[in-house]
Amino acid sequence: MSNRVVCREASHAGSWYSASGSQLNAQLEGWLSQAQSTIRPARAIIAPHAGYTYCGACAAHAYKQVDPSVTRRVFILGPSHHVPLSRCALSPADVYRTPLYDLRIDQKVYADLWKTGLFERMSLQTDEDEHSIEMHLPYTAKAMESHKDEFSIVPVLVGALSESKEQEYGRLLSKYLADPSNLFIISSDFCHWGQRFRYTYYDESQGEIYRSIEHLDKMGMGIIEQLDPVSFTNYLKKYRNTICGRHPIGVLLNAVAELRKSGLEMNFSFLNYAQSSQCRNWQDSSVSYAAGALIVH
Repeated sequence: MSNRVVCREASHAGSWYSASGSQLNAQLEGWLSQAQSTIRPARAIIAPHAGYTYCGACAAHAYKQVDPSVTRRVFILGPSHHVPLSRCALSPADVYRTPLYDLRIDQKVYADLWKTGLFERMSLQTDEDEHSIEMHLPYTAKAMESHKDEFSIVPVLVGALSESKEQEYGRLLSKYLADPSNLFIISSDFCHWGQRFRYTYYDESQGEIYRSIEHLDKMGMGIIEQLDPVSFTNYLKKYRNTICGRHPIGVLLNAVAELRKSGLEMNFSFLNYAQSSQCRNWQDSSVSYAAGALIVH
């Protein structure tokens, strides 16, 4: 058996965000300084995973709710964009690199998850090709920098899960969500609108196309705030909104539903919403971003 440490490189640094630690640090500080910390400490956040020039400012509103003094483990649930996956997958790496500092995977939690038989192992290539988890690593490193040697991460790549699988993973992860020393990061953008995304839903009663997109997204966001997994699934079936992290969100909502059965009180609030551009005609396209946080009372 080799004891070689397997590292996942910061493969999107230099393109999706700055590869310079000092420049990246300054950008993250700038965005975080513009956000208010209103609902700390977050037990879970939803935040986007686009290039930081598009969504860095939006994501800051979620990360501002993270309390590094209580957080010892950061679960990051991101959707799979490149490989077909019907379950969830774990990384082969021990360490995830970022331009700020390296993040250590919690191998004890990984071993416990692995034992359930519900997880696949992704290849290092799949891991480095995927951006949905990586885009949260610099923000996690920044939010946790005051306790950087005292926490580990648990990256989970989430496949195209059926409703029953979302329930199953939600039940499984609910015991971790119940622990105040854990933080869940749910990686998702919202509506991908335009012909290049094969999605052009338009409700003319809302006015301009971008207003219709905002109305559609905020309908979904309102349902997420109600923490109702069945209503969220029904909303997706009805409108087919192209929320790429719908399965990670579904897993979170099911985990919350499980904990609410035992009387735990939780609240979710969205704090920011943005669009990459304002669509006004059928040639346009845009991606929406939302940032929010879950607190446990």
